[in-house]
Amino acid sequence: MVDSLTNNRQIVLDTETTGLDPKSGHRIIEIGCVELSERRLTGNNLHRYVQPDRDIDPGAIAVHGITNEFLQDKPRFVEIIDQLQNYLKGAELIIHNADFDVGFLEHEFTLCNQPMVLSDVCKVTDTLAMARKQFPGQRNSLDALCKRLSVNNAHRTLHGALLDSEILADVYLVMTGGQTDLSLDQETATGDDAVDLAAMVDLDKLTLVTASEAEITAHEQWLERLRKAEDGCAWDRVV
Repeated sequence: MVDSLTNNRQIVLDTETTGLDPKSGHRIIEIGCVELSERRLTGNNLHRYVQPDRDIDPGAIAVHGITNEFLQDKPRFVEIIDQLQNYLKGAELIIHNADFDVGFLEHEFTLCNQPMVLSDVCKVTDTLAMARKQFPGQRNSLDALCKRLSVNNAHRTLHGALLDSEILADVYLVMTGGQTDLSLDQETATGDDAVDLAAMVDLDKLTLVTASEAEITAHEQWLERLRKAEDGCAWDRVV
């Protein structure tokens, strides 16, 4: 097991496959990874379609919409394995129903004669397990979590590894801390998401507003009434 990570990289990962069980010969056909650092999207994502050298189950096509014809000219897993393994090593992997994706990935690594146990080189966090603890007895699919946590997934009509990773990143950030970032420092944001919030504040126009004597007296009178109440004054416990 990985005792500690060498950096703060988190990789939100999802796969699409030809079917449900690698032991039955099913293969990965799409991998989508979204990188987070300090709870911010970095833009250093990884997305690959993969030729599985077998037909995709019709039921799987109905879920993700990826066809055999679409994958004909895509690279095989052995052609992307080095890039993928190097990208994942040392990061925390955030996966919804991690056993499924980890099982498929480790099966593909073995087929390429480069076996790798992901939990030996990464920390693996299962958001499905997290959701079951936070919301016991409720539906905890990605769509259900989006609805419960007010995460927009209106653009998701079919499953897709990269799209699902992007949505899961939003879900994970809400589940683990609500607002994703309160800092004015936006240096790590990229593209259309980059907003210089500090530049929007005109420091020369900021003024210090102090309470008047009458306002201070009224405030103290209100606190004194609270102190006489049964529960006491929470202000006193804070300060």
